[in-house]
Amino acid sequence: MKAVIPVTLRKFWRLCTHLQMLPLLESGEETLIGGQAVMEGVMMLAPHSCCVAVRNPQGEIVTHQHSVEKFADKYPIFKWPVLRGLARIGQTLTLGANAMKFSFNTALGPEFSKDGSGSGEISSKILSYGFVFALAVFIFLYKFVPLYLATQLGHAVPALSGRFAINMADGLIRIGILLAYLFVLSRPKDMRRIFEYHGAEHKTVFNFESGQALTVENTQRFTTFHPRCGTCFLLVMLVIAMILYAFLPIDGFVAKLLVRIALLPLVIGLSYELIRFAAKRQGTLMGMLTRPGLWLQRITTKEPDDSQAAVAIHALNGAMEMEAKRGGALVVA
Repeated sequence: MKAVIPVTLRKFWRLCTHLQMLPLLESGEETLIGGQAVMEGVMMLAPHSCCVAVRNPQGEIVTHQHSVEKFADKYPIFKWPVLRGLARIGQTLTLGANAMKFSFNTALGPEFSKDGSGSGEISSKILSYGFVFALAVFIFLYKFVPLYLATQLGHAVPALSGRFAINMADGLIRIGILLAYLFVLSRPKDMRRIFEYHGAEHKTVFNFESGQALTVENTQRFTTFHPRCGTCFLLVMLVIAMILYAFLPIDGFVAKLLVRIALLPLVIGLSYELIRFAAKRQGTLMGMLTRPGLWLQRITTKEPDDSQAAVAIHALNGAMEMEAKRGGALVVA
């Protein structure tokens, strides 16, 4: 029993760390084909199909395919601007979490089982706990800490004690925390491998969008930086939040904190609309809005090797095959 507890906590911590990264690793805009990096693999998402491909410890590619019913198809209200962003991000995060669970069980299950933790698999219950913990960490890091530090700075420096100054400082600190958090998380070997798979996912999507044959050789020619990446989305979200919060006529630490949490859905929806608009206008002034996110992808994406590119292609082929069986046709206009 003593050996099981440390292993379980260690695995839970690794799961929570990866769940924290989900918004950075997924496609942040409604597209024909999107994807997400997972542990030792990639999830590819077609309009109504999903395929997760993961390389197990034996070097084999294991896949999991399933159909996808969009929230907007089920509930038409989620086709409206702002609300469609909430639906898209919510569904993608849910699919991403389940894909992460599959990848953990495939890539790491045997490792933890040898340590005496039973089957070594992550249950849906543990995944739910991980989600709650990851959300709590997000609110603490990006809502409580920046506001607290900005408030203390306002007390220490009279020139920064005004409502606008404190809110702007809060936003800048929030962005600084994100950069520091990404830098720290990019150090561990398993996280760097996820960033490599993230690069493989971007390259494969570019390959598909180009109309060229899906091969490792063709895929490796493309860049790892993609304007529709969740990294761009999260950075835009932080900037929009900074601007929105700066003009709120609210004083008091607790009131500001509660309003920031309550406005999170609005910030997500507005950020989605802006990214959606800007991503289709690359090369224009609006397209420049995604440029800082592309720079940030120097941290969240790394050059993949051929075996990682092969996994991403396998996932995309699986998604397309399932889409074809459902009667869909993926054609790049």
